[in-house]
Amino acid sequence: MQLDQTDHLIGRLKELHKGIRDSIMRRRREVPMEQLVQVVQSTESDVKFDIDAAAEEQVVDFCRTWAAESKICFVLVAEGVSRAPGEPERVIFPDGADERDARFILIVDPCDGSRELMYDKRSAWVLSGIAPCKPEGCTLADIAVAVQTELPITKQTLADTLHAATGTRTSCERHDLTSGKIVSRFCPVPSAARTIEQGFATISKFFPGGKELAARIEESLAHRLMGPIRKGQAAIFDDQYISTGGQLYELMIGHDRFIADIRPLTAGWLARRGLGSLGLCAHPYDLCTELVARQAGVHVCQPDGRPLAAPLDTVTEVAWVGYANQAIKNLVEPHFQELLANCLLHPGMPEEPPEHHPAMGLPQPND
Repeated sequence: MQLDQTDHLIGRLKELHKGIRDSIMRRRREVPMEQLVQVVQSTESDVKFDIDAAAEEQVVDFCRTWAAESKICFVLVAEGVSRAPGEPERVIFPDGADERDARFILIVDPCDGSRELMYDKRSAWVLSGIAPCKPEGCTLADIAVAVQTELPITKQTLADTLHAATGTRTSCERHDLTSGKIVSRFCPVPSAARTIEQGFATISKFFPGGKELAARIEESLAHRLMGPIRKGQAAIFDDQYISTGGQLYELMIGHDRFIADIRPLTAGWLARRGLGSLGLCAHPYDLCTELVARQAGVHVCQPDGRPLAAPLDTVTEVAWVGYANQAIKNLVEPHFQELLANCLLHPGMPEEPPEHHPAMGLPQPND
């Protein structure tokens, strides 16, 4: 995409995000929490709450207007846009157009982190990315423009919007929601720390299903990197931010040093132990702004170190890892990958505390 096209696309996405933010903030003022938390629909990829529904409708309306005004054909990928149950959640604009004429794919999550937001606990995020259409299909690796906008809790008056394009540095605008003005512009800077000690380093375990495995890997990783925990000290901190966009923000803004979401990889382990099916996972629309984090300097990849390359849809389950910088990646990645491989290769693993199980690669009592 050329620079003038990039600037135009970023501008349109910011316009979309502002509309979603304004409407969600208005709805939260007008509707009691008991209604916001009501489940209105369960889909293959997620559960939809009252707070999500209006935002999804707004995305479709915006795209319809955008296509009519610009005379551009494009594809929207988002939850809630399929015309019939079971059909792919993607729609072509303008109505009736041929997908072969589409110039780009727009993938959107209008409220990533709705569970945090509807209880007024923590910010959610509007996420969107654009990839030029390719005959063989597009993946997360093809996204060339991305924007993410903060949906703040009710007592918060400042909110950030971050954007990036391929080959450009990530930029952040901080908005005063009371005055409507931009109070600062800056480039986010990830942590420069060379260790995870005394920092935030997290393996996601938001919901039942795979939490035990994630926690044991997390404990073992800490043991490998820092040795036995010293009495009365907290060496590493854990932050379960139930928003993938929010987790990426914490990495790029310098708050977190390492985050891994391995939920899709735990399915076989759960099945072998008779613990049921895998629950909710991250999907490509949750990670459609990973470009923003990468262009800020965060190393975002698959657990095996390869770039993220999931197809642009709403159903593919995605495991991912974020390292704040190259030094953290060099330190953590070899141990993390070995622990993960050991766990997944041992059907009965881990049954015992991590310090007692040889497959975790930890010192044994008599070593």
